[in-house]
Amino acid sequence: MKKLLVHYFGMLSFLIVLWGILLSCSHHEPHFRIGVSQCSEDEWRHQMNSEILREANFYDDVEVDIRTAGDDNARQAEDIRYFINKGVDLLIVAPNEAAPITPVVEEAYNQGIPVIVVDRKILSDKYTAYVGADNYEIGVAVGNYIANTLHGKGTIVEISGLVGSTPAIDRHQGFMKAISGYPDIRLLDTEDGAWLRVRAEEKMNNLLNLYPQIDVVYAQNDRMAAGAYSAAVRQHREKDIRFVGIDALPGEGYGVEQVLAGELDATFIYPTGGDRVMQIAMDILNKRDFPRETLLNTSVVDRDNALIMKMQTGHISTLDGKIEMLNGKINQTLTRYATQQGMLLVSLVALLLVVGLLVAVYLSLRAKSRLNRELSLQKKKLEEQKTQLIEQTELLEEQKEQLQQLSHELEAATHAKLVFFTNISHDFRTPLTLIADPIEQLLSDKTINEQPRQLLELMKKNVYILLRLVNQILDFRKVENGRMELHLEPFDLLNSFQGWNDSFRMALLKKHISFNFETGDADYRMMADAEKMERIYFNLFSNAVKYTPENGKINIRLEAEEQNYRLSIFNSGSYISSTDVEAIFERFYQVDGHQAGTGIGLALVRAFVEMHGGNIAAHSNEKGTTFMVTFPKQDVAQYHPTIVTLPAEEKEVSSILVDTEILVGEEAVEADCPIVLIIDDNADIRTYVKSLLSKEFRVLDAADGAVGIRLAMKYVPDIIISDVMMPGMDGVECCRRLKSELQTCHIPVILLTACSLDEQRILGYDGGADSYISKPFNSQLLLSRIRNLITNRRQLKQFLGDNQTIEKESVSDLDKDFVSRFKALIEDKMKEPDLNVEDLGRDMGMSRVQLYRKLKSLTNYSPNELLRQIRLKKAASLLASSEMTVSEIAYEVGFSSPSYFTKCYKEQFGESPTDFLKRKG
Repeated sequence: MKKLLVHYFGMLSFLIVLWGILLSCSHHEPHFRIGVSQCSEDEWRHQMNSEILREANFYDDVEVDIRTAGDDNARQAEDIRYFINKGVDLLIVAPNEAAPITPVVEEAYNQGIPVIVVDRKILSDKYTAYVGADNYEIGVAVGNYIANTLHGKGTIVEISGLVGSTPAIDRHQGFMKAISGYPDIRLLDTEDGAWLRVRAEEKMNNLLNLYPQIDVVYAQNDRMAAGAYSAAVRQHREKDIRFVGIDALPGEGYGVEQVLAGELDATFIYPTGGDRVMQIAMDILNKRDFPRETLLNTSVVDRDNALIMKMQTGHISTLDGKIEMLNGKINQTLTRYATQQGMLLVSLVALLLVVGLLVAVYLSLRAKSRLNRELSLQKKKLEEQKTQLIEQTELLEEQKEQLQQLSHELEAATHAKLVFFTNISHDFRTPLTLIADPIEQLLSDKTINEQPRQLLELMKKNVYILLRLVNQILDFRKVENGRMELHLEPFDLLNSFQGWNDSFRMALLKKHISFNFETGDADYRMMADAEKMERIYFNLFSNAVKYTPENGKINIRLEAEEQNYRLSIFNSGSYISSTDVEAIFERFYQVDGHQAGTGIGLALVRAFVEMHGGNIAAHSNEKGTTFMVTFPKQDVAQYHPTIVTLPAEEKEVSSILVDTEILVGEEAVEADCPIVLIIDDNADIRTYVKSLLSKEFRVLDAADGAVGIRLAMKYVPDIIISDVMMPGMDGVECCRRLKSELQTCHIPVILLTACSLDEQRILGYDGGADSYISKPFNSQLLLSRIRNLITNRRQLKQFLGDNQTIEKESVSDLDKDFVSRFKALIEDKMKEPDLNVEDLGRDMGMSRVQLYRKLKSLTNYSPNELLRQIRLKKAASLLASSEMTVSEIAYEVGFSSPSYFTKCYKEQFGESPTDFLKRKG
C-alpha cells in the first residue's frame, strides 16, 4: 500500500512539472502567423517591412514572416504558395505584376486565407482588403505641380515604372489627366525605367540625344529620377532641366536628401503604410470591423519643406531606435520573469512532494482498512462485467448475422444492377449497328456535297466511339464474372508497339506534341493475347494524348530487364494527386477535374495486365504523369516472331478517341464579316458549331477558357459562345473575366449548358452573360440568337457613333469611360497633323489592333474615321463662332493642308467652308 501511494504522488509530481514546462513553452508559441510577400527589395520596401515589424511588436503572440521575390513573378508565386502550405492565418501581398500574380492570390483567397493587397492591385476582387496610395491621384498631383511650375507652358519627358504594374499605369493616366488641361504643355516621350536607376539612366541618355529642349523630367520614383539626373550631369544639361520624382524617403541618398542636394526639384510622398497594414491585419484576425479599401494621402516635398521633413524623419528614426531598445529591455524582463516563474514552479513542486509524503503516511493507514471493502466491491463489479460481456457477445452475434444478411442482399442488388447494365449495353449494339451501316452507305454516295459529308463523318466518328465504349463495358463485365479468356500466342512487343504508334500520328500533329519512342537492343518476344495487348497499349497512349497540353511531349520507353519487360509511358502537363494515383485503377473512378469517360478504361487495362502475370502502376509530379507496365519474360524460342497489326478500321476508331484541338490561325480570319469565338473543351462540338456558322461568320475556337480569353483579347470578336462545364476555368468564370477587361467587356457572351437549374443560370447572368442556350440546342435557335445580339450591338454602335450622351443601361461603365477618354484624347491632340492610331493606342494603353476592334465594335467607326469626324465638327464650330480664315481653321484642327480640309468638309456637310462663310456673312 505504501508503494502504491508513493507511486501515486510521484505521478502527481511529474504531471505538475510537465504542466509547468508546457505553460512556459506555450508563452512562445504564436497565436497568429502572418506571411508577407514583397515583390522587390529596395529602400521603400525596407521601410514598409520595418513599419510592419515595429507595429507587430504592439500585439502579443504574432509571428511575421517576410519573403522578397526580387522582381520575379515566378519566385513571388512560389513564395505565396509557400505561405499557403505553411498554413498562415493571413497573407499580405505586394504584387510585382498584376496579371501573373492574380491566380495565386485567388488560390489563397479561395482556401479561406484573408489576403491584404498593398501598394499594387491585382486583376480580381478576390482579396480581403487593399492598403496603398491612390496612384492615379498621385499622378494628378504631379501633373498639377509641374503645370504650375512651368506656368502652363513647356516640354516634359516621362520615365515610367515597370510596364504591366498597376502603379505605373495609374500614375501615367493621372498625370495625363492633369496636363490635358494645359494645351501648351507637351509630353515629348515616355520610356520604361522598370523602377530601376540604371535602366532610367540609359533611357534618359537616349531622350537627351533625341530632344534638345526638355524642361521637366517626371520620373515615377526617386531612384529613376536620380538616374535621369546622373545622365543629364554627364551631358552638362542638369541646370536646364527640372527633375520631379515620387517616394520622398528619408535617409542618405534618398528622395528628401536629393531635394536638399538640389538634384531633384521636388518629390511626392508615396506613403508605405506598413503600420496601417498591420493594424488592419489584426482587425481582420480578431474579427473586428475594417475598411476594405484604405487609400493613403500624398504631399509634395520641395526645397521649402524638405529640411523640415528631414528633421521630422530624423526625430522619428531616433524614436524608433528608442522603441526597439525598449522592446529589447522588455524581452529581457520577460525572459527573467519566465526564469523566475520556472524556479517558482520547481519550488512549488518540491513543496507539494513534501506535503504529499506526509499525506501518504496518513493515507496508508486509512487505505489499509478501506482495501478490503474495495476488493469486495471490485469482485462484485467483475461479476457484473462478466454478465454484461455475455450479453454483448450475444448482441454481436446477432449483429454479425444481420450484417451477413445485408451483405448478401447488397451483393444480389449489385449483381442485378450489373446484369441490367450488361443487358442494356447489349441492346445498344443493335441500334448502333443500324445507324453505322446507313451512314457508311450515305458516305459512299459521291453526290453528297461537302457540308452534309462533314456531318456524316462526325456521326460516324461518334457511333464508333459509342461502339467502343459498349465493348469496353461488356469486356469489363466478363472480367467481373471471371469469364474473360486469354488466348496466348507468340507476340513481339517491339514490332507491334512501333506499328501501333502510326495510329496516333495525326492526333500528335494536331496538338503539336513532341513524341519519342525509345527501346534497347533485346529480344522482346513473349506469349501474350494480341488483342488484349493492343487494348492495353491504345488505352494508355490515348490517355497520354488526351491529357497532354498543346506543345507538350510524350515519351514511351520499352526495355528488357533480367526477369521482366518494362513499358513506361510519360506525358507532360498533367498532375494527378497521390490520393487519385492510388485509386486511378479502380472501376468507375474519375480524377477530379477530368469527368470525361466512363472510368473503366484503366480498370480494364489493369485486369488485362494482371491476366498476363504482370502489374501496372502510376506516378505523377509537377512535370507530368508516368504509367509503368511490367510483363514477365517467357521462353518462346521455338516459335517464329509474330507481328500483330491493327486493322485499318480499328486504327481509325482508336485514333478518334483522342481529344484533339484545332485552332484557327490569323490567316483564316477574313476582313468584313463578324467574328465569332467558340470556347468548348469538346472538339466535336467546336467542329459542329463552326460548320453551322462558317457561312455567315469568321469563326475562331479555343479548347479552354484561358486560350479563349487570349484569343478574345487579341482579335476582339463580335460575339463569344462558351460552354459552361469545362476543366480548369469554367464558362461562368471565363465570362466574368471577359466582362472585367476593357478590351472585351462590350462583347456579348452566349453560354451553352446541359444543366437547366435556375441557380446555375443566375450565376451565369451575374457573371455578365447575355444569353443562355441549353444542350442539346437547335441550330436555328443558336443562329437566330447570334444574329439578334449582333443586331442589337449594331444599334448601340450607331447610338455611340453619333456622339450622343452615353446613358444607356446596356453600355457598361468601362465602355462609357473608354469612349469618353478616347474622345477627350482626340480633343486634346487634334492639332497634331501626324497623330496616328499607334499614338492613340499607346495613350489608351492598348495595341493598334485592339483599339481598332474596340472602337469599331462600340461606335461603328475606325479610329481614323472618328478622328476625322471630331476634327470636322470642331472646324464647323470654329467657322460659326470665330473670325479665323479657312486655312487657319484647317491647321488648328490638325489637317495637313487647307485643300484636303475643304474636300473632307464638303464630303461631311455637303458644302465647302467658303460657301458656309458666304452664307454666314
